Amino acid sequence: MAMATVKLSSPAAGLLAGGRPRRSAPARRATVIRAAAGSYSDELVSTAKSVASPGRGILAIDESNATCGKRLSSIGLENTEANRQAYRQLLLTTAGLGEYISGAILFEETLYQSTTDGKKFVDCLKDQNIMPGIKVDKGLVPLPGSNNESWCQGLDGLASRCAEYYKQGARFAKWRTVVSIPCGPSALAVKEAAWGLARYAAIAQDNGLVPIVEPEILLDGDHGIERTLEAAEKVWSEVFFYLAQNNVLFEGILLKPSMVTPGAEHKEKASPEAIAKHTLTMLRRRVPPAVPGIMFLSGGQSEVEAAQKALLARAKANSLAQLGRYTGEGESDEAKKGMFQKGYTY
Repeated sequence: MAMATVKLSSPAAGLLAGGRPRRSAPARRATVIRAAAGSYSDELVSTAKSVASPGRGILAIDESNATCGKRLSSIGLENTEANRQAYRQLLLTTAGLGEYISGAILFEETLYQSTTDGKKFVDCLKDQNIMPGIKVDKGLVPLPGSNNESWCQGLDGLASRCAEYYKQGARFAKWRTVVSIPCGPSALAVKEAAWGLARYAAIAQDNGLVPIVEPEILLDGDHGIERTLEAAEKVWSEVFFYLAQNNVLFEGILLKPSMVTPGAEHKEKASPEAIAKHTLTMLRRRVPPAVPGIMFLSGGQSEVEAAQKALLARAKANSLAQLGRYTGEGESDEAKKGMFQKGYTY
């Protein structure tokens, strides 16, 4: 168990403000504070730094079996485990993917699957220096007592699940909860989101997994960008308050914030410069400097080679964007379309 010792004395401890010696000042004892994450602290920091390495990003392929089935049905394939395995294999065996991708979030089924040749998917990722991750939440459900808002379930049994995921090769975790601006957001919903994320983060770290902290500010609504900034600052303030209360190691987490934009139904679209300005304002005001990485996750082709080229192209675009060098030159009209879907669940 890692321990941190804080000494509450100093060379001037025996002096009053005016420099005169104290009379019979009681001895001050050192306070020992338990560091979060136990024996995994060093590994968590190393994992977080690897996932947040410059020029690389996270591949999110953690769709549920039902959502994956929708993708398969669009090309006339049945939603079977064998077809889902083939789809995942197509993506995870892309040559050169590790140049642009540092971590891959997997659905539970995928974490335990192998290629048709018998190689574990987690080993395919590790061979390219890609950290395997795992979705650990159990989805959104209505929040009783709120203004038609949601909360994220999954804390029950989370410790044992994280321990098993770690044994299987996972090294980071994802937990997504949401906050709706048109619904308030209510103080209850904000507190529930923040507390749930903090408990998840502490449990994940205690079992060797770097937690991605993700309170998504939904795009639904006709509000302006200033209203989004106000809500985002409120949410992230609560999140970090409860993370600290739960002794979460900030150097061993990753953030997934929403960009600060107007609501999807707002009458005026914000410029990229305005979105960047408001997003950076929120992050600078709320995120402690100890946090190693901020990840903005984003959102067929039937021929295998064409599909892998498409994935690699998107990964490279993400890499350039992270380095501030993305221009959009050569992108297709399809790639430039927005990905917002009202009331989206997965």
